[in-house]
Amino acid sequence: MPVDTQQADRTGVWTGSAPPLARGFIARPESGPALAMALVPGATVALMAERPGIVGADASRGWLDACGKTQLALSQATSLWERGEVGLVVWVTATSRASLLSGYAEAAAAAGTLLTGDAELVATQFLGWLHDSTEPWLVVLDDLTAATALDERLLPAGAAGRVLITTADAAALPGPRTRIIPLGPFSRREALTYLVGRLTTDLDQRQGAIDLIGELGGEPLALAQASAVIASSELSCHDYREHFVRSRDQPGGPGAVSSGQPTGGITWSLSVDHADLLSPGTAQSMLVLTALLDGDAIPRQVLMTMAVRAYAAAGGTVHAAADGLAALDHAGLLTVDTATETATAMVRMNWLVRAAVRAAMPDGMLKGAAVAAADALLEAWPADDSPDWLARSLRSCAESLRPVAGDLLWEGACHPLLLRVGRSLDAARLTGPAVTYWEELAANGERVLGEAHPEMFAINELLAQAYLAAGRAPHAVALLQRVRADRARRYGPAHPGVAEADRSLGLALVSAGRFSDAVVVLGEAVEGRSWSQGADSPATLTARDDLAAAYRAAGAYADAIAIFRRTLTEREHNQGPRHADTTATRQKLAEAYLADGQFKAAIPLYKRVISDRERILGPGHLHTIAARGALGAAYHSAGKMAAAVRLDEQARTEYTRLLGPDHPDTLAACLNLAYAYSAVGRGSDATRLLADTVERCDATLAVADPLRVTARASLLNLSGGTSTGGQQ
Repeated sequence: MPVDTQQADRTGVWTGSAPPLARGFIARPESGPALAMALVPGATVALMAERPGIVGADASRGWLDACGKTQLALSQATSLWERGEVGLVVWVTATSRASLLSGYAEAAAAAGTLLTGDAELVATQFLGWLHDSTEPWLVVLDDLTAATALDERLLPAGAAGRVLITTADAAALPGPRTRIIPLGPFSRREALTYLVGRLTTDLDQRQGAIDLIGELGGEPLALAQASAVIASSELSCHDYREHFVRSRDQPGGPGAVSSGQPTGGITWSLSVDHADLLSPGTAQSMLVLTALLDGDAIPRQVLMTMAVRAYAAAGGTVHAAADGLAALDHAGLLTVDTATETATAMVRMNWLVRAAVRAAMPDGMLKGAAVAAADALLEAWPADDSPDWLARSLRSCAESLRPVAGDLLWEGACHPLLLRVGRSLDAARLTGPAVTYWEELAANGERVLGEAHPEMFAINELLAQAYLAAGRAPHAVALLQRVRADRARRYGPAHPGVAEADRSLGLALVSAGRFSDAVVVLGEAVEGRSWSQGADSPATLTARDDLAAAYRAAGAYADAIAIFRRTLTEREHNQGPRHADTTATRQKLAEAYLADGQFKAAIPLYKRVISDRERILGPGHLHTIAARGALGAAYHSAGKMAAAVRLDEQARTEYTRLLGPDHPDTLAACLNLAYAYSAVGRGSDATRLLADTVERCDATLAVADPLRVTARASLLNLSGGTSTGGQQ
């Protein structure tokens, strides 16, 4: 979601959900001037507290860490953006590896780089693109934590770029080339400017401002909370100071241990009291629930759900919940975006306030708040994970809630939110974080529910799918073998769920290269589906397609062709000759014929596939273009080079138009066309096209990417006088 500072008359791209500048923001000319001088092209700069707290559990991180790092970073980014010194700003909330990778993926899409692959690969490709870019850019990694595991590979770099990091943890910083700028409290002059700027409605409220600043010591968070309470009440600075001193000095009060402790630990409690006066009951309930979520960006719509209203507003209307939220905003305990549309508004709470609320939460309150928060996130979650920024924020909120709630979300069963988070990670192709998440969920489920609980079947299957997506097929096979055995033992070998487990296991065996074993298991899946759903049911026909594909992978082309032919006949009879499933099976049969060298049999099937897809999907659809490319490969293999060149040229042109010149599908089409040019004696055309393709592969693909390796080898062979005849 773009930041509000993006303007319609400003060219360039700003991507990421940055917070708005705080009310009364000041540029900090005395306490923060070093940042502008250090943040030059090619530099990596980190803002840290001058007197950081102890890093570890939230409650142990000092109030002095809240020194305004994010606000100063935002001010600097906005200044560079508005002056036109950077054309691309990438704002990434870097509290976890998943949020970091998601931020890079969003930026890659917004910048129009059209990268593909899982999130790790897209991030690597995007950072490579940044490294080579000559256009000025800025990447802000906000609130970086050690859990993000930021290494040099995921740290942006480039002569035209600037990198700005905010963090409370020096251990989170990668490498020695990062320049650390310590940031302390406001200077006395800055504090007075800020406080006076916040109190503009009733000038009498400024009475005692200098004395109050002396008590608060220039701490930005304390000043923000104090000024918020004063501005939304009839108190003056003098009155607030008296409340502050009494609270600090009372026996057993927040200041009783040490009169020199950070003042934020006192002002937040005064803000809680004030919010309760503004919205009795509801404000505190909203505070507790909000403190369980990710304070960097909570979608406001989550806090307006029925689940939240039932918990925090005693079943009241959305207005009651909104009033409670507004009271917390007026008290300086959180901020609600007011410059954005309601549908995209964010609520933000400083992590120190969240930690203080959690620590002060009475016994017995956590369960109700945690379950309500989980229900609210699930209620607000869109079925299709769209838009991306919302799904990303919901994942972060859920990950903030999960360790605090602990086993409260496992009472009797796994709360549906926990499954929804994992599926969202899968959908976003966050393969590494997804595997870690499902592994943790499976371990917790076995500990709380027991390994034989029915829900563990689903969790373990989802973990296996995550393993497959991450290229860890052997791990998936081992897990699915266990799932299959457990299901057969629990329900009996004839249960439909066993056939589904057989199919999942068989596909995993194919991915692991164990083709003979896959043929056996997928054969059992066909038998199970036939028995439970009928020999000609769509599910059985799909299982038969899987079995044929396994035979083809094993090199048993005759068996694959026989099964595909039978399945195609039954699909044409039961589903119709132009059904999407029928067309898919027809193409798979053509591929099997082509693999077996039966070109004359493959070519008419490909022609029929193209005809059907042009009629149903249109001539410019990607599936249609892919089918034309496959027919070109068949013509190439059959020695019909004029037709192969024509189709390969058409595929290259259409992929470029739809996906751009650097998309992997476009690059593969370029390779195929280069092979065709070489085969018909157009060596100079082949060399030029291969050289351009290699250059584009080098700029957008990982070093070990098979497409990049193949392109380089093909160019080397062609340059040495050896024609490459393969097709991608």
